[in-house]
Amino acid sequence: MSQTLSRPAHTQGAISRIRLHAHSLSPSLKQVADHVLRDAETVIHQTITELAASAGVGEATITRLCRKLDFAGFHAFKIALAADVAGRDSSTQTADTDLTGHTARLVKQSTLTLDDTGRLLDPDVIEAVASQLARAPRVDITGQGNSGLVAQLFAHRLLRLGITAVAYTDPHVAAVSISTLPRGGVVIGLTSSGSTIDTVQHLRLAQSHGHYTVAITHRASSPVTRYASKVLFTSRQEEPLTDAVLDTLISQTLVLEVLYAGLLSRRPEAAAVLRVTAESVVEKKY
Repeated sequence: MSQTLSRPAHTQGAISRIRLHAHSLSPSLKQVADHVLRDAETVIHQTITELAASAGVGEATITRLCRKLDFAGFHAFKIALAADVAGRDSSTQTADTDLTGHTARLVKQSTLTLDDTGRLLDPDVIEAVASQLARAPRVDITGQGNSGLVAQLFAHRLLRLGITAVAYTDPHVAAVSISTLPRGGVVIGLTSSGSTIDTVQHLRLAQSHGHYTVAITHRASSPVTRYASKVLFTSRQEEPLTDAVLDTLISQTLVLEVLYAGLLSRRPEAAAVLRVTAESVVEKKY
């Protein structure tokens, strides 16, 4: 007598788990599950807030479905769903081994990203944030992963202008720093998805202390925007399962460079400070 071995739950994809549990889902959970099955390609790019809105349920329902399917949370569910979508699409795609063609596509995509981000920039928001930064006693910038790299770059740019700025990629140190930020301080949070837990918590902490908060994100309907005095939008975010980060990096950098340009006119001493800071590293170069 042959024995059929079932696939362990933790190795199953999101779609297979939905189908496995379909018979035991409540009406509200089934409503979300059916929506995911119909439009998985869109869902993998959505925040929990956006999925809840498009499926016509509350965010708590999304969380309950993820747990019902044995996922730790919505992000883990999206990663599994993205793997399902990638596997489904791989049969119709061929590997890109043409370096010249790949380079051309990257250049074209980068140009589109910059153009799209430029169109999203609101001059009034840039002016408002630049004004706050120009007079801030200290600026704390927080970001995780790739966003943390951009945070470090902008902190360096502000230092060159004579503005006290620190970038934090350690969430614990960031929280401690924010809790001791002087009155009038500014906290900037970078998160492409808008739902990076640490970054959201940092802006919430800063807001609770009465500080001016700035979110830089791709998602208008995301948790981080709830705790931002002002929001600056980028045009793209990373794919859930790839290491293609160029769109995120260049769109965030463009937003911050425009913000930097807005600062220059608000700091009359900028030219002199830039010269001093440039001269400070002269002996570090041949």
